[in-house]
Order: sequence, then C-alpha cells, then structure tokens
Amino acid sequence: MKGAGTERMAGKSEWAARFEALAKEARHPALQKFYRAGVIAAQTPIEQVQLLAMDVETTGLDAQAHSIVSIGLIPFTLQRIRCGQALYWVVKPQSELNEKSVTFHHITHTDIRNAPALTEVVEALLDAMAGRVMVVHYRNIERGFLDRAFHRHLGEGLQFPVIDTMQLEARMHRQKRSWLDRLLRRPQLSIRLADSRARYNLPPYHAHHALTDALATAELLQAQIASHYLPSTPIAALWD
Repeated sequence: MKGAGTERMAGKSEWAARFEALAKEARHPALQKFYRAGVIAAQTPIEQVQLLAMDVETTGLDAQAHSIVSIGLIPFTLQRIRCGQALYWVVKPQSELNEKSVTFHHITHTDIRNAPALTEVVEALLDAMAGRVMVVHYRNIERGFLDRAFHRHLGEGLQFPVIDTMQLEARMHRQKRSWLDRLLRRPQLSIRLADSRARYNLPPYHAHHALTDALATAELLQAQIASHYLPSTPIAALWD
C-alpha cells in the first residue's frame, strides 16, 4: 500500500477553503482563532505534519443523548510522541453518569463533582488543536461528540479533519480479504484499538482512559505508517 490513496486526494484542499469560510462565520472568539489558524496543505508529507492524538470518554455512545466526561490530547510526529506536552481534562457532563459508562472509564460522581464545564476548557482545547491534524481511533466519537458539545455549550459546532486509525486499519484489511474468505464467510479481523495494536506487536494498555487511549492511538498510527505507507505520503491520502 506504499503511496496508496492518490485517488482520495482530489478535493481534500477543500478543508482549507472550509476553514476560511468557518473563520468568517464563527461567532465565538476561540472558534474564530481556531479556524484562522488554518489547515496544513493537502500535499504535505505525513512525516512533516504536526499531529495531535485525541480521545474522549463519554457517558454513552449517542452524541445526541450522552456527553463528554474526559478529553485526552498528546502532540506527536512520526518520529516522536511528546508525552510531556499531553493535556487531560475531566469535565462535568450534561447527561448523567450511568453504571455501564463508569465501568468503562472509571470516572465517578466524585470525580466530576468539582470538574469544570466544557466551556471552561474550550480555549485551551482549541489552542492545542490549532494548526495540527487530529488523530483518533473511530472518528464518529471524537468528531460527533465534540461537534454536539460545542453546539450545546456555544451554540455553534466544531469541524476539523482527522486521521482515523480505525479507518486505516479497515482499509488495509478490506484489501487483504480474499475471495475465499468472503465465500466461506470467515469473520473479518477486529479493528478495535487493542486488537489493531496487537497486530503491530505494540504493548497492551488499560483501555478507556482518554489520555492512555490517545497515546495508544498515536503509537498505532506510527506503526501503521511504518508498515504500510511511505513517510512522503501526502496527508490528503490519510485524513478525512
């Protein structure tokens, strides 16, 4: 798959135009500043891109009914993960914690009692995101929940391009799946974060902590690029 994705590059520079338009439309100063920072050129090689691994933990899986309870961010490149610059927030959710979600992320009512509202971390969050390309594992969670949360708290949403390591893993395994696999209806390989990491011999981490999962996602992307792509691969072949 080295150098793959040329067919997906067409139109990806639309992100730059979209950010220009959003900078004019945005009403909140932090959003204006974020969009004015712009988007890296679509042809930029992935080895030159400043990346930001992101994970959010939530009270459930429905962005319309559930809320963000924690956010983890770690800046990195293909060469280095900057753990010393990591950011982590527990935030007060608008929807109630429930027993099932607490079992996953272990954030309790005590943890959120004095936690800030999302509005109190918006500026720091957007400052960290500005000018970087987000990297997530399953973009529907991070993009969906953040967009919905910004609508709830600020009255306007949040848009940004992402590299989705789950999508990359799915793309690779769809291409490898043989006609015999399909004929015999053999189950597809799991593309969950832990299972994807295991295929690259990456160490197991405790799941469902926003900062740990952000680190796990950063390491996974580094392994995916090293195994399947050239460092000169344009960002447009990878992001969504």
